Amino acid sequence: MKSRYLVLAGIIILLIANCTKPYTPTAITKAPNYLVVEGVINTGSNDSTLIKLSRTVPLSAGVGTTPELNATITIQSDNNQSYNLHELGNGMYVSDDLSLANTHKYRLSINTTDGKNYVSDYIAPVSTPSIDSIGFTIKSNGLQLYANTHDPNNNTHYYRWDYTETWQFHSKYFSYYVSNGTDMVPRTPSQYIYQCWGNGISNDIILGSSAKLTQDVIYQNPITFIESSSEKVESRYSILVKQYALSSAGYNYFEQLRQNTEELGGIFDPQPSQLTGNVHCTTDATIPAIGYVTAGTIQQKRVYINNSQLPNSWTTTYPYNCGEDTALYFNPKTKLNEVLLYLVPLPSNQLATEPYFGVPAGMNPIGFLYSDPICVDCSLRGTLIKPSFWTN
Repeated sequence: MKSRYLVLAGIIILLIANCTKPYTPTAITKAPNYLVVEGVINTGSNDSTLIKLSRTVPLSAGVGTTPELNATITIQSDNNQSYNLHELGNGMYVSDDLSLANTHKYRLSINTTDGKNYVSDYIAPVSTPSIDSIGFTIKSNGLQLYANTHDPNNNTHYYRWDYTETWQFHSKYFSYYVSNGTDMVPRTPSQYIYQCWGNGISNDIILGSSAKLTQDVIYQNPITFIESSSEKVESRYSILVKQYALSSAGYNYFEQLRQNTEELGGIFDPQPSQLTGNVHCTTDATIPAIGYVTAGTIQQKRVYINNSQLPNSWTTTYPYNCGEDTALYFNPKTKLNEVLLYLVPLPSNQLATEPYFGVPAGMNPIGFLYSDPICVDCSLRGTLIKPSFWTN
């Protein structure tokens, strides 16, 4: 009797499974190809304006946006002055160094290759106070970086930050030898692939407000958190933080965008809402655009953090599983020259680390230790060239 119920249950499950069809709503498989505009019209002296253009894509695409190429962008002032931006590639556009008067309002005008024109609203520039300091606090599981700032005139109240970060790191193993196409020879210093520099940019929307305070002071506003096991802090780390003053409307837009992109997922989280930016399509008013263009000066500050400033108990976790194996000039079991077979051919799928002298060790090497390139060559994940701003 029991087996009958099991068979019946199995049949029901199969029927349900066969009747189930994947649900793929239009919003996932298809999405409007909206223009996304990101950037700040920089009115400061000796600096440029950098604008990023991209297009929205379906959720099923697996990427956030696609770059908008070959567009024409100009900065326009309310006194009929215009300044062209130049295309850098990958959706990035930059102006020459400009010094724009704070007495005028500015907007962007964008012409895309599909014949559409977009403009942002004219906006008055906002002067950004200096960054007082970039600091950090040591937590049990990592490093919390923060920014301090204030406006002595008590006028700003709304702030946004982003950053670029750079760190010095090394590969798991040092490679002392390299193939010359016929044999293994010692590396020269110019051929070392052990020490590199990595870099990254902020992906989160970082905001701060003093609007509810009596003084326009921002104290220890979180910027980013670094895990104690991260190779970012195994040697030396640097962060360049940029600070932007916002209007209340600009702050509300970015706060709404932050909630829509970062806080959704639970029943008590803010619900998605319609974003209202300040970029519009003049060719067809029914076509939305995404973005809020601001204008003003930009403040920035760079700091360095050395590993010696951090707890000795912190240990770096290498991001890949690595191990070493041995290649012999003559393997008595296989009769093969493994060095010639595995390490000498160029390009090689394995990289030598150091000579192997056998057990017990002899006078001359009988082969080499080797590992996967990702464990030996740091340039696969960074650059061997020290950044120009990097101080000793």
